[in-house]
Amino acid sequence: MFQDFTTRSTRTHGPGRLAALRKVIASEGLTGFLIPRADVHQGEYVAECDARLGWLTGFTGSAGFCLVLPDTAGVFIDGRYRVQVKSEVDLTAFTPVPWPEVKAGPWLLEHLPAGGRIGFDPWLHTRKEVEDLRRALDGSAIALVETANLIDAIWTDRPAPPSAPARVHPLEFAGEPSAEKRQRLGAALMKQGAAAAVLTLPDSIAWLLNIRGADIARNPVMQAFAVLQANGDLTLFAEAAKLSDALRAHLGNAVTLRPVAAFDAALRGLKGPVLVDPASAPHQVGREIEDAGTPVLWAEDPCIAPKARKTPAEVAGMQAAHLRDGAAMVEFLAWLDAEAPKGALTEIDVVTQLEQHRRATGQLLDISFDTICGAGPNGAIVHYRVTEATNRKVTPGELLLIDSGAQYPDGTTDITRTLAVGPVPEGAAEAFTRVLQGMIAISRARFPRGLAGRDLDALARVALWSAGMDYDHGTGHGVGAALCVHEGPARISRISDVPLAPGMILSNEPGHYREGQWGIRIENLILVAEAPKIGDGRDHLCFETLTWVPIDRRLIVVEMLSRGERDWLDAYHAGVLDRIGPLVSPAARAWLSAACAPL
Repeated sequence: MFQDFTTRSTRTHGPGRLAALRKVIASEGLTGFLIPRADVHQGEYVAECDARLGWLTGFTGSAGFCLVLPDTAGVFIDGRYRVQVKSEVDLTAFTPVPWPEVKAGPWLLEHLPAGGRIGFDPWLHTRKEVEDLRRALDGSAIALVETANLIDAIWTDRPAPPSAPARVHPLEFAGEPSAEKRQRLGAALMKQGAAAAVLTLPDSIAWLLNIRGADIARNPVMQAFAVLQANGDLTLFAEAAKLSDALRAHLGNAVTLRPVAAFDAALRGLKGPVLVDPASAPHQVGREIEDAGTPVLWAEDPCIAPKARKTPAEVAGMQAAHLRDGAAMVEFLAWLDAEAPKGALTEIDVVTQLEQHRRATGQLLDISFDTICGAGPNGAIVHYRVTEATNRKVTPGELLLIDSGAQYPDGTTDITRTLAVGPVPEGAAEAFTRVLQGMIAISRARFPRGLAGRDLDALARVALWSAGMDYDHGTGHGVGAALCVHEGPARISRISDVPLAPGMILSNEPGHYREGQWGIRIENLILVAEAPKIGDGRDHLCFETLTWVPIDRRLIVVEMLSRGERDWLDAYHAGVLDRIGPLVSPAARAWLSAACAPL
């Protein structure tokens, strides 16, 4: 199994570790210390050795931070984790803070009105984060102080860094040789007036070099740094044990290999101007370059935008991966529909069976994130991860929410289905139908080129808003091609101002959650595409669906759907049957035919 069900942290350690940290904070002449979720690469998912926030607090979510002061310790979490945090941290020691509604600056001003010194590790925060916080504290008596990492000073049994070998990502799936990417991006650097660019995001490096790794579970990346020169040459800072002879041959003579330990000195020796991303590079990277007297050009990582716009080969790989994954999902759902009503299954049984069906494809490299399988009230925990301690029976009369995905050689998948197990709970069908209406609205959207995710986000919420409902997460995130399941820069969210462009792949996943009862989410992946010309021929974009798995018709109040919504769902299910039917067993095909019947 890729997924395990152990409890990765425990709330019982929190108070003791917090007391030890406060002693170190005081000994350093500080008033407080800032602990982020991120590592030096600013990844959403971190290696065990970098899980400082979880080690201290017990909180295991993928986003957040903790501010430790002498008399309080705030754990800042967004809407996805409001329920989860209460079960993971010791509430006598830590106080959950709703973020970003409450930001770090105002919170510090409230809790330190007389001033203080807040330490932070400049390798774990971006330039933008530090500048934003300093602006928020401007005029106060609170100072931000760069310091060594104080968590590391008390984490005596910290795990070793990851050292998994990297591999070549075949050109047939990448669609463009690494040398051509480097030449293209190098030419763009020259136009920007930069002599070089520092790359700190592992997925940017993986995309640029057409390599993949296994340093971070669920994310096929190698932890490394790189410097791209304007002539297309590149220096890769990675541990030698990760680089096989085959991979070295793939990289070629234009890529110089150096150990990570040489990165700091290399930054000080760069000729400028040097492009550094203020939103993703560690604050210390810019500091090293500037302290050496070299000018810095603060601009976006040059890999981010082209990586988001998939090549035709990447799109084809994602389409093939979704057909393969759709067949595995249908085999699984047919099994689940037969077994769940018996009342003997647990959440762990469901997760295990789903992974077995994906393994049966013969091409599963990993799951793309830990499967979220929430029965009844656990479904209301947006990023719930079942453990042996929380494992719950799948009980008839409840909803079952399953959010899962896979990493295949040619693509990455992410799909959520909410299922009825026996009788439908009161109010669930109406809520499900409103969520479905939002998912359909995004799927059918046609919009002018230049619009961003924030311009479309409301389409997914209107049906919920009309009934006084909503959900506290974005509607969609970017997805990598055989890369990270969460990828920037585009997303469907109230705060996303990145214009959508052809080739981008996003999730479409509205939801609704009732704490203590159930959770509902429906998710497909969608591809941004050129829309056919109609009307006066304006330049419009649209979405093409990548995910082909039936949606539970038992939870739909058909009378609530418009004719257009019904037609879309019937056409979608006809497409599922046409594409997936030939790929599954006779028994699963019979189940699929019934599941895809017209409304």
